[in-house]
Amino acid sequence: MTLSAQERRRGLIALLIIIFLMFCGFFMVVPLVTVHYVDNLGFAAAAVGLALAMRQLVQQGSTLFGGMLADRFGVRRLIGIGVLIRALGFISLAWATTPVLLFWAMLLSAVGGALFDAPSRAAIAALTTSEERARFYSITSVISSVAMSIGPLLGALLLRLDFGMVCFAAAACFLLTFLVTWLFLPAVQVAAEQQEFSYGLRLVARDRPFILLTALLMGYWFMWVQLMISLPLVAVELSGSNDSIGLIYTLNAGLTIALQYPLLRLAERWLRPLPILVLGLTFMALGLGVIALVQSFPALLICIVLFAIGVLLAAPTQQTVTAALADPRALGTYFGVSSMALAFGGGIGNFVGGWLFDLARLLNWPALPWIIFCTAGLICAAGLSLMGMRKRFVAREPVVHSR
Repeated sequence: MTLSAQERRRGLIALLIIIFLMFCGFFMVVPLVTVHYVDNLGFAAAAVGLALAMRQLVQQGSTLFGGMLADRFGVRRLIGIGVLIRALGFISLAWATTPVLLFWAMLLSAVGGALFDAPSRAAIAALTTSEERARFYSITSVISSVAMSIGPLLGALLLRLDFGMVCFAAAACFLLTFLVTWLFLPAVQVAAEQQEFSYGLRLVARDRPFILLTALLMGYWFMWVQLMISLPLVAVELSGSNDSIGLIYTLNAGLTIALQYPLLRLAERWLRPLPILVLGLTFMALGLGVIALVQSFPALLICIVLFAIGVLLAAPTQQTVTAALADPRALGTYFGVSSMALAFGGGIGNFVGGWLFDLARLLNWPALPWIIFCTAGLICAAGLSLMGMRKRFVAREPVVHSR
């Protein structure tokens, strides 16, 4: 049965609420994990980075199965189960005072994310048309950035009481997400009827342009995850206060609220989605690279502005390009495969970010991490630019059904 326009609108509104709660809960606790375990409990930054990298790799590496299950059973059920498991992961983090317990809490959080990640993104692609998709992704970027600002501020406030309070509040966000999902999200079907479980995977295996895009987007996620590992560490180092973490997220969110929609609309007047993505990656790379030259917190904020402008261009556009190349016969599986970019790019970025920060201190070469981040981003931008010269991106329209 095809969903009505009213059901589609209700589903999209529910997804915006879900995205806000997910991002708020996630960024309430995860950016503080590095600071809490490194500064308060004395863990090595590389060890914490490895735990975050494991979470990233397990979550996005397993998201493929979440996407395949969504193709088979629908998105609502998978999102609901996933956010409940994520809530349990954050609750267990409250008592994780050893490296082993930290890894187990991150693993539980990763399993939950693996179940809801691809289904939620496939639901957006299924409920929007190609004409409105970029605009909706811009709105989700604004919503997520507001949540990314509120989350760390609340987390920093609760951290003054106890890190466990931060974990419980973050878990509460995901419990509320479950209620919104179950009550308001329609039973969206994101795949062809009566397909075999491996049907979508076989489609992706023959889709070379989509696989290449996924591989190149590793560079985007490699840079993006520095918001959770390297940027909080350098902010505290330059400012001497944990409150600076909330400030950098507030700055990023403020720029997103003010500029996301008009900046993307302006870019779309002159460029197609892929060149916009390349431009955004270039700004991100340069924003990280210039940090190698800064010696004060105000100068760091200027670099973050440059980085944030790149994210404003790249974040919604990489989703638009991914959705344009995804086959509507198996959206869940396609978005599951696309998560491999975040799995490997984000996982490597988390571990390498923490490891490079330790190495830079050891070698007394603070510019080292930022030079490497910038180089990786520029290589990714160049690869996507070359890909764009050979491939014309044409959006595939999904047919939306309910179960």
